Amino acid sequence: MTRSDEGNGSWLARLRPWLGPLVAVVVFAAAIVLLRQELKHHSWRQIMREVGAVPPQRIALAIGLTALNYVVLSGYDALAVRYVKHPLRPTQILLGSFVGYAMSHNLGWMLGGTTSRYRLYSTWGFSAVEIIKLFAILGLTFWSGYCFLAGVVFLLDPLPMPPQLHLPLASTFWLGPILLGMLAVYLVACAIGRPIVIRGWRIELPALTLALGQIAVATCDLLLASAVMYVLLPAGMAISYWRFANVVLLALASAIISHVPGGVGVLELVVVKLVAPDDPAALVGGLLAFRVIYYLLPLMTALGLLGGHELIVHREQAHGLVTRLGQFFPHIAPRLLAFACFIAGVVLLLSGVTPGEDSRLDWLERFLPLGVLEASHFLGSVVGVVLLLLARGLQRRLDSAYWLAIVLLAAGIAASLLKGFDFEEAVYLALMLAALLPCRRHFYRKSSLLSERFSPQWTVAVLLVLVCALGLALFAFERVEYSNELWWKFAFTASAPRTLRALAGVGIAVFSIALARLLRAKPKPPAAPTPAEMVEATQLARRSPRTYAQLVGLGDKSLLFSEDRQGFLMFAEEGRSWVVLGDPVGPDEVAEELAWEFRELCDAGGRWPVFYQVETERLPVYIELGLSILKLGEEARVPLAGFSLEGRERKSLRHTCTRLEREGCTLEVVEPPLAEPLLNELAAISDDWLRRKNTREKGFSLGFFERGYVRQSAVALVRQSDRVVAFANVLRGGDKEELSVDLMRFADGAPGGAIDYLFAQLMLRGHEESYRWFNLGVAPLAGVEGHSLAPAWNRFAEIVYRHGEHFYNFQGLRDYKDKFDPVWTPKFLACPGGLRLPMILTNLATLISGGPKGLVGK
Repeated sequence: MTRSDEGNGSWLARLRPWLGPLVAVVVFAAAIVLLRQELKHHSWRQIMREVGAVPPQRIALAIGLTALNYVVLSGYDALAVRYVKHPLRPTQILLGSFVGYAMSHNLGWMLGGTTSRYRLYSTWGFSAVEIIKLFAILGLTFWSGYCFLAGVVFLLDPLPMPPQLHLPLASTFWLGPILLGMLAVYLVACAIGRPIVIRGWRIELPALTLALGQIAVATCDLLLASAVMYVLLPAGMAISYWRFANVVLLALASAIISHVPGGVGVLELVVVKLVAPDDPAALVGGLLAFRVIYYLLPLMTALGLLGGHELIVHREQAHGLVTRLGQFFPHIAPRLLAFACFIAGVVLLLSGVTPGEDSRLDWLERFLPLGVLEASHFLGSVVGVVLLLLARGLQRRLDSAYWLAIVLLAAGIAASLLKGFDFEEAVYLALMLAALLPCRRHFYRKSSLLSERFSPQWTVAVLLVLVCALGLALFAFERVEYSNELWWKFAFTASAPRTLRALAGVGIAVFSIALARLLRAKPKPPAAPTPAEMVEATQLARRSPRTYAQLVGLGDKSLLFSEDRQGFLMFAEEGRSWVVLGDPVGPDEVAEELAWEFRELCDAGGRWPVFYQVETERLPVYIELGLSILKLGEEARVPLAGFSLEGRERKSLRHTCTRLEREGCTLEVVEPPLAEPLLNELAAISDDWLRRKNTREKGFSLGFFERGYVRQSAVALVRQSDRVVAFANVLRGGDKEELSVDLMRFADGAPGGAIDYLFAQLMLRGHEESYRWFNLGVAPLAGVEGHSLAPAWNRFAEIVYRHGEHFYNFQGLRDYKDKFDPVWTPKFLACPGGLRLPMILTNLATLISGGPKGLVGK
């Protein structure tokens, strides 16, 4: 295989994935600057006193309301599941909702809620279309409740807008009728029950009763979220609950629109600006407590459930609810632990750039050498930033990330205690460590940490934390005048110099890691396979239960072997696409590692990873790789256990076989290697068949007449009076899992139904030899649902399937295979989505067609 020199696309195409995340960084930085401006007359220690002044009773009440709120949040998922009409147990709904919201509240939908929900609901049997519908209903539920509650609150108790904001509205009063009007339109549309078509999208709205349920659930959610924040306000804050709800609703909308994960900075800025612009420090304690209780505590609870589940499983004592819920944790464990690791890095980093508590430092000074404190402070900050970067490796299940995380968490615990006796963060790090230790089996990949690609979302999340740390340091020590002497000042009370050195250490760590990634050796794509590799791959393919693996014998694809040589995948290059045929071949663990390795190879080479005709069982792997899933069609597999030509349903096939046998037809299976005279005869039939069909050989996923490939294949021959009138090569799967044929040709003048006869006789022989299935291949686009909420690809594919007979006999091929009464199973395409999809599909079609001429020809 020769590597293409094609460019990597326009700068705009490369920049587009970064636009949204970069906007979030800008908004976040602006919010931090404005929030710092609001707090410029208040010192860091004053704010910390306000945090400590929050009464324990109010904290306990806030925790109780948060727990109730998360129960109410499960109503979102319950209504969505009801709309999709895919029943689930209540425990499954609670799990999906709790994990989804615990993650999305902390790191946003793209980094948390969407992917975790996708993993869980796909595991529970939801199709891609059903999951898309579920996400749509979740969003509609929130905004319907928001329109109702905000409309009523803004209308009945409007909040005056500060004049310094220079907004066109003097108060929130006029927002009320606008929101209620939007809600009324939605309810009327639901009552009418007619689908809405917007720019080609056909949207089926829920029934009116379900829409009213959406309003009730989301309203309760918003009221409880407002109540959690309200009970944490200072006792002397003279503002009613409903007036405060005005502020919370505006703040939530601003946080969502900003796309900043968790609305960090944006939510706080709006609340401070609208509630206490003259005394913002009084609010900060409650807002920080709200962050911990409403956002971090649920995440820690989810983490604790995960660690508890793993410990119980390892002690073989799993039972009841934990057992039922625990079966789903392997799908979300790496992601949940990655998020917890990221939060651990945030905690250490932010702790390192803020002053220590004087009383604790005084206590440490009695017995701790100054050098230990200074080293611990510096180490804690460096460990924090490395944990931020390491979280990506945990998400990708890296073995090295697992062990390094354990070492760094242990170091972080020691640093937290020695740099200022910060036992609170030490407890969180210890919980993280306790949850991570029993989860070793989830981290099995041997790839290098430096080879892992950081997506725009992950990169921006790290940048947000670094910006926040820098802003926090500037605020905490804004009254300290900078001088060169600060770098060399060492004392228990010298917090500013320690922070300055910690920031320098963080900068050096980030620069070093970035430089190491830039200078790492780029892996080279595999060259054309050697004869020895072809023999090795052919032997592995013949042991594989699925016969598609034997297409490796065509020799037209590059090979990527696993490190232990127990598996391989085969792929070809077309344009910027590297296309893998089928799932990787080999045991499950080997196949999954090969998929990850291939993805990294594509990332390093600036290519698009594409997995063509993959099966349902492996979809979670491709979702974890960050690929989009598209249904290509359905594969027809005939069960052979009870196959015969008897019965009414086989009448037509039985008559065809009887007629051909009367005309002197017989079936013969010739084992490899084929003799040269027979090979020449088959080549002549193939050339004549291509000429009569006015077509050319296809490739990649379809067999073509390559003499070496055919010579080494078993071949089924239909003879009529010693003349070969039709033939097909026979592929036999390992462990007698399935039979199939790949290359089929028939001679001019062959009797009608020769291919039907060939199939029927092979199926009968397969039944006698105890094979389980006969694979008839894929019917393209069959079974693709063009639902109103389905992706554009599904709707386009359904149109092509219904009306594209002029170009390809889609429905005819499905009907032909249907007469053998097969079991239809879906086949999928896993590839990058978005605007890259049309080019990927073009590359794929070109590859299968044997080149551009085959694509535009017949």
